[in-house]
Amino acid sequence: MTRYSTYAALIATTLTAGAAQAENVEIYLSDMLDNFQKGYCLDIAGAKGFDADPAKGLQGHTCYSPSGELGVDQIFDTDKFADGTLYMPEFDVCVQVASPEAGASIALATCDGSDAQSFSFSGEGTIAPAAAPDLCFTVGEDTRSGRSKVNQIKALTLQPCAPDQAAYQTWNIRSSVE
Repeated sequence: MTRYSTYAALIATTLTAGAAQAENVEIYLSDMLDNFQKGYCLDIAGAKGFDADPAKGLQGHTCYSPSGELGVDQIFDTDKFADGTLYMPEFDVCVQVASPEAGASIALATCDGSDAQSFSFSGEGTIAPAAAPDLCFTVGEDTRSGRSKVNQIKALTLQPCAPDQAAYQTWNIRSSVE
């Protein structure tokens, strides 16, 4: 099964009436880019695990799944996907955009159901604010190291959705190491 078909199958299952069991997943960039492990995941910026501070927002970070399990600061609940919400259950926060404009950062906040916390997922795996569907979650080209060289980090912002940026804008989900 390809990454796209895995993503499409999970989203379809999640959105189907009666498919109500939530699953914890990581959201990862489909293209490995320069990462040498399991790619880049949406991740709470700053410290690892339960020490992470949601006030620091999201970044692209080396996925923790190569260690055999999902990292708590990279877990999203599929139960909220049908509502267009990206919910991080371990921290009880939702993803929100600072503003629906190019260059805006991706923040985390108490879930409130606002337009700033509503997202759409296209069949190509892009993630875009419902209020600005022409802007996609995009990791930057520059990479920096975290606590070690195996922890690679990229900035995450909203940028215009564009075919030539697909490697930086196409996301997928998985519940375990493939």
